[in-house]
Amino acid sequence: MPIASSTTTSSRLLSLLSLLQARRDWPGGLLAERLGVSERTVRRDVDRLRELGYPVQAVKGPDGGYRLEAGSRMPPLLFDEEQAVALAVALRIAVGTGAGIEEAAARALTTVRQVLPSRLRQRVDALEISATGHSTDPSVDTAILLTLSAAVRAREEVRFDYRSPGRPEDAEPLPPRRVQPHHLVARAGRWYVVGWDPDHADWRTFRADRMTPRVPNGPRFTPREVPGGDVATFLSARFKGSEGTDAWPCRGEVILDLPATEVAPFAGDGVVEELRTARTRLTAGSWSWAALAAALARFDTEIEVVGPPELRTAFAELSRRSKRAAGTG
Repeated sequence: MPIASSTTTSSRLLSLLSLLQARRDWPGGLLAERLGVSERTVRRDVDRLRELGYPVQAVKGPDGGYRLEAGSRMPPLLFDEEQAVALAVALRIAVGTGAGIEEAAARALTTVRQVLPSRLRQRVDALEISATGHSTDPSVDTAILLTLSAAVRAREEVRFDYRSPGRPEDAEPLPPRRVQPHHLVARAGRWYVVGWDPDHADWRTFRADRMTPRVPNGPRFTPREVPGGDVATFLSARFKGSEGTDAWPCRGEVILDLPATEVAPFAGDGVVEELRTARTRLTAGSWSWAALAAALARFDTEIEVVGPPELRTAFAELSRRSKRAAGTG
């Protein structure tokens, strides 16, 4: 077998270390297979890790193997508490983003968690985050996220002050709110708390950057089932303006004087059907009939409304408003 270069050896050592921290016990033969080397090379690499200070223990048994003891330290990586929390948040979000890096992010999170001191590991474990987007709102204080995520994990009611949009800063302060938080969610660049509002006996969604938690937390609560079955479905429905299922409350059908190839790229979640006369049937939805009519008008072509009557009425009102805006009505 050819002698590996120092770069290849270093890369293989990092891969070996990552594998050892991904599960408790690794048979030597399986490690060799995953790394694409011989078992003798694995033994030499384990010895190198031991020389660097990593307590890799030999596991006795029919297959033999290795185990990285819990609580090991990683000399090359030193984080303060804020950095560790930020890294854990980023990795947990990456696991659920659907960006194709889920497995690597999960292994990285396992690696980071295992080398943390016990006290800091408990703080990281308290992060209960559901990710449904690709970015986070940078304006949210990390301390607030920690407080909210800890309440989600402990099933404790949260009391908080809430800054309503458009409310003057010098206005009289509003009474504190309270919520039974079920999920802390990152969606489309912002953080949200999804929970049950006991004062209104209904589910509510609050932007985390507008919340200022009060201490101490309220009493513990029994978790409820989120409408729609999961938090992603619930949030999607709420952002569509629907109180029930994940569907637009207003849906209509039109025929456009355009080929389907020109409609499909801009149809969003609408259903596009090509007709034989180079025309297109489009079924689409929105949070209101006026919004749906305006969205369909942007195709800048002749539109035939198939239904329902509410969509025709919305087009008529849109036409009257357009005339008044143009100064001709």
